[in-house]
Amino acid sequence: MQELNEKTKRAVVAAVQLPDISDVEFEASVSELCQLAKTLGFEVVGSFTQRRAKVDPVAYLGVGKRDEMRRFVRNQGDADQAADSAPEEDFDDIAGAPSDHDAAYPTREQRAALISAQREATAAKEAATAPADPLTRRADIVLVDHELSPSRARNLEKEIGCEVMDRTMVILEIFHRHARTRAARAQVEIVRLAYMAPRLREAAKLAGPQGRQRSGAGGRGAGESRGELDRRKIRDRIAELQKELESIDAERQTQRSRRQERDGLARVALVGYTNAGKSTLMRALTGSDVLIEDKLFATLDTTVRALHPDSVPRILVSDTVGFIKNLPHGLVASFKSTLEEALEAGLLLQVIDASDPGFERQLYVTEAVLDEIGARQVPRLLVFNKIDRVGEESEQAAKEAQLRVQYPGSLIVSARSAEGVACIREAIVGHFQRGVVEAELFLPWSKQQMRGEIFASCEVISERADEQGAYLRVRAEPGRVARLQDMLAATHSA
Repeated sequence: MQELNEKTKRAVVAAVQLPDISDVEFEASVSELCQLAKTLGFEVVGSFTQRRAKVDPVAYLGVGKRDEMRRFVRNQGDADQAADSAPEEDFDDIAGAPSDHDAAYPTREQRAALISAQREATAAKEAATAPADPLTRRADIVLVDHELSPSRARNLEKEIGCEVMDRTMVILEIFHRHARTRAARAQVEIVRLAYMAPRLREAAKLAGPQGRQRSGAGGRGAGESRGELDRRKIRDRIAELQKELESIDAERQTQRSRRQERDGLARVALVGYTNAGKSTLMRALTGSDVLIEDKLFATLDTTVRALHPDSVPRILVSDTVGFIKNLPHGLVASFKSTLEEALEAGLLLQVIDASDPGFERQLYVTEAVLDEIGARQVPRLLVFNKIDRVGEESEQAAKEAQLRVQYPGSLIVSARSAEGVACIREAIVGHFQRGVVEAELFLPWSKQQMRGEIFASCEVISERADEQGAYLRVRAEPGRVARLQDMLAATHSA
């Protein structure tokens, strides 16, 4: 059993359905939390759900549901229930009863038996609130489908007897494990530290006066508690990370500016809900070897590749971090620099999982995040992916017909289908070719080294030559043509 625990953590999912949440949305949210657990490598062994007007102010779930979960986690059946129903008389009052009631007063043996019963009941209750035995328990961790206050999390953890992670902490842990670049790691650490700060305050309350320390060689100020010291360290670390991010952002902006000045390439960004198939589509469109996993948040860092085969104009495709319901606000703010690829794009490919019954929720969440980062005005093309996973062919046809009526102009494809990928590529190229113009470029014989750049960035329609050089009839974006004309004019005058 211990060996199994070391390999795979077993998780129990807990969720409360509030009155304003529909059954479909609630089931999708719980299913999504199970997927998040899978991404962390957990095995979900049970789920406990409850309809309530509001979450319990003490420990999220109601008393009965918490008792049911506690017995499941501890693998104890109804043993604890029997302990909870044990008598709780105040035997101290009985022991101090006046002597004139001796007729009804218990004998010494009866009093000893009652006191023994009270001690057994007390011991049973203490055992019920002790941590569950890791060798015999059914689950190692409880995942809650809401963000919990520090006090609620602590109370639920104490009552169930094992670790509790709320939805926000689960997402933060996934981001922490998957971040690869220096920028992504710094962004995730900032949000994790901000999340932990109020939980340190809750821990300090539990420590009480003994948490207060004297000043001395340890570096704490007079009367500064350990919790206050930890919070100060967190503030200092966050400030340090924010300076590091500002430096990284400045470097990125310089690189983007130089890249735009150098090649002025058209850009398309893949955006959408996590696990909607963006990375699969990215690989199909660019022929690149990007990470593809059936997990939420498999991609955290932006990947940029050229559309393949090359088109005119040449187009760069970027894959961005996926969005999710209740994405912690700090993560949205922290990943703005990562999502700036979407702001700089000439077209957003908004990818939606057509096989998800709650795909409208994906649309809403994605559009809300894009609005928050300021990408509202960037042109978008809706791509409903994974149509091959909807069901039988008749079901796929019905779903496709419904989507075409509901979202006219959208593309309904499978990223694993060559026909579907070709359709998307044609739409992308068509979008960027709407503004192309025809022009003639004069290329002197002395500057034939620029021929490669012209052929790479423009569609050459025809070519003629005379004694001074070549005249190329090209088709390209106005900005690209103007830049090439300026470069050639400067070269010719020189």
